[in-house]
Amino acid sequence: MVTEKAMLLGFIYTVTVLLAGYGTESSYSGGSDGHHHQIKRMASIKASYILRNGIAPTPPALISSTSTSRIHHVSDYYGGDPTGISDSTEALEQAIFDAFRSPVDGNHLINGVSNLGGSELHLDGGTYKITRPLRLPDTGGGNIMIHGGSIRASEDFPTDRYLIELMASSNQLSFEYITLKDLMIDSNFRGGGIAIVNSLRTTIDNCYISHFTTDGILIRDGHETFIRNSFIGQFINVGGDHREKDFFGTGINISGNDNVVTDVVIFSALIGVMVSGQANMLTGVHCYNKATTLGGTGIYIRAMGLTQTRISNCYLDFTGIVAEDPVQLHITGSFFLGNAFILIKSLNGVMSGVTIADNMFSGDYTGVRIVQLDQSNEPFRTIDQVVVDRNNVRGMVVKSTVGKGSVWRNGTSWTVDFSQVLLFPNMIKNVQYTLQVGASTSFPNHVLRNVSENRVTVETDVAVSATLRVSVDQSI
Repeated sequence: MVTEKAMLLGFIYTVTVLLAGYGTESSYSGGSDGHHHQIKRMASIKASYILRNGIAPTPPALISSTSTSRIHHVSDYYGGDPTGISDSTEALEQAIFDAFRSPVDGNHLINGVSNLGGSELHLDGGTYKITRPLRLPDTGGGNIMIHGGSIRASEDFPTDRYLIELMASSNQLSFEYITLKDLMIDSNFRGGGIAIVNSLRTTIDNCYISHFTTDGILIRDGHETFIRNSFIGQFINVGGDHREKDFFGTGINISGNDNVVTDVVIFSALIGVMVSGQANMLTGVHCYNKATTLGGTGIYIRAMGLTQTRISNCYLDFTGIVAEDPVQLHITGSFFLGNAFILIKSLNGVMSGVTIADNMFSGDYTGVRIVQLDQSNEPFRTIDQVVVDRNNVRGMVVKSTVGKGSVWRNGTSWTVDFSQVLLFPNMIKNVQYTLQVGASTSFPNHVLRNVSENRVTVETDVAVSATLRVSVDQSI
């Protein structure tokens, strides 16, 4: 007599066998239309793995297929090797496949992205070696977390790929609310760490990414990726590394809009953070990657028409900020150590809506300016609403768009020189001055005679003993 339980197990076994055949269509007897739809979707997910990797994941043990839990343990159910000695690629792929094959019926996120109901790929504190990227299925999905262990590239891992890839083959948003948490990603100098492409509301939290040769993290297109509480470095060190002159690669490469990097340390790479999108925010980022004197950059803002980047409360440690043709760039509350400075670079001669204020700079008294201009390619021709002010400077040269000065003399001409303070070489837009004459002297006629070369000259019609006090502004 066949029991109901036996029939159910037989049905599940049939499903597994059908999937192992890599079919895209299924024929069966019994079951609802909903079951039939689920079988077809599972086959579609498996087919996407075959197309990408040329191999399908091995079916899991029966206990995995019969479990109703959305938590998938790589070592317990899928045969992954948590010691990192044997290849665990197929075990991890199968766990990902299973996590994506059980969406909540009729429940979607944006644009039809299936809600996976809080599925988890749990690494259980193990270290897993992989020979090819862990790429999430093209069928997409959301509300899933991969966490709790280490992933390491093998010696033959492809050098142009990333260990974890959220990359849909189409240009549509296929992933939403994906969380990568509590992971150690070791690229083994065989490519990049994590790639997030055309994904929405992705979180990378408490991850340690090392030994990359391209990018520790790549963000391209999509919206609202949050990177927080993480450590990123090509070589594992604490500064003063004898290999520093040879650092290459980029810690975080952002080529998209509306992303946030918060409380992240980038301790070795050629470039700490590369930004080539709009409306991104960096706060609490500590860069002590390759030093500026060795050719490195802490944060690099690429020219994209509209920069719209906010950098707040960051720590640039012997490596500075470079911004190309910035439009709406805000740098505030940050600390620049070891002669680290801000370089504004002209490609098309545009600088507009730039605020550099309330930062601290500390150097070695060798005459390094806190803000510098690179006009070797093209002089700045459009300069508008640029404010550099209220910066706290020690051991470096102050540069500002505002200045105050005074001079006393007995004569008919007074000049206050702002050429060592003002950022732009010949661009005073506003002058306010006061001529204070000695009490025993009658007040003369006076005039503002000249403001060229960032020097302000005031003249009187008769010789008097007086003090000239001047305030100038290049931003108005």
